[in-house]
Amino acid sequence: MSNHTTVTHFILRGFSDVPQLRLVVIPFFLITYTFGLLGNFSIIMAVRRDSRLHSPMYFFLKNLSFLDMCYTSATIPKAVAISFTGSGVISYLECVAQLYMFITLCGTECFLLTTMAYDRCLAILRPLLYGTIMSQKYCYALVVTAWVSGAIYSAYHTFNTFSLPYCGPNIVEHFFCDMPAIMRLSCTDYHVTEEVSFAVISCIIMSSFALTVVSYIGIVATVLRIPSVDGRWKAFSTCSSHLTTVILFYGTGSFVYLRPASHYSPLLGRLASIFYSVVTPSLNPVIYCLRNKDMKFALLKLYCGRKY
Repeated sequence: MSNHTTVTHFILRGFSDVPQLRLVVIPFFLITYTFGLLGNFSIIMAVRRDSRLHSPMYFFLKNLSFLDMCYTSATIPKAVAISFTGSGVISYLECVAQLYMFITLCGTECFLLTTMAYDRCLAILRPLLYGTIMSQKYCYALVVTAWVSGAIYSAYHTFNTFSLPYCGPNIVEHFFCDMPAIMRLSCTDYHVTEEVSFAVISCIIMSSFALTVVSYIGIVATVLRIPSVDGRWKAFSTCSSHLTTVILFYGTGSFVYLRPASHYSPLLGRLASIFYSVVTPSLNPVIYCLRNKDMKFALLKLYCGRKY
């Protein structure tokens, strides 16, 4: 190690290695990012202003929208700036901060999605007790727990990643500082650290996913016992948007984090990251609004005023 120089900065590759392709990619990301910000901000304002949406389900949706705004803002502005300037230089500490923020938001979203599944499960399985159990104080406690858990989870992974020595090369095959892409640059054997990270991810995130699956098993079992078709459809329609988000988020995220860093593919890694860190958060407003009449009405009232 005495013959190596400690890395003081990293160089991000950006969205694409092909300069000509960046001219197409940059407008796409700017449009997607702006659409996501406007959509999620609209949901937050609609829930705040419409008294009919002052319920636990929309309280969690409002927090998910705020989380998604932060989620995309942690990576996209820096990546777009890098593509515009052509300089992918990011300092060591800035890279640490970006990874910590990104994993915090990623972990918090996992825990919040689990909380939303629990909320829907309780609403369908225990409708008479739902209002009593899901009090405002309890909802706030669940959201705070999700954020604190995400921050602790991220602190471990960030420390675990940057406790490795980095002495060159320093070119990150990604458009932001992500754990697998950074870990591959270590100038020592990172496989033990990688296996420990994999075990923690499997235990915590997959446990969160398992709780979500258990909640939906209870929901499906209850919905199937409803005698009328209209009743079954109405009950399940309150969960369909959340289920779509869960499938998109876990499906693309597991492709990146549940595989060894040694098998990391720069192209596939970037594509998968685009889906779970950019596309999914930007699509959430569409997913939640298309199948929700109350939300569509609230948005129309927000933007069209007294007409609605």
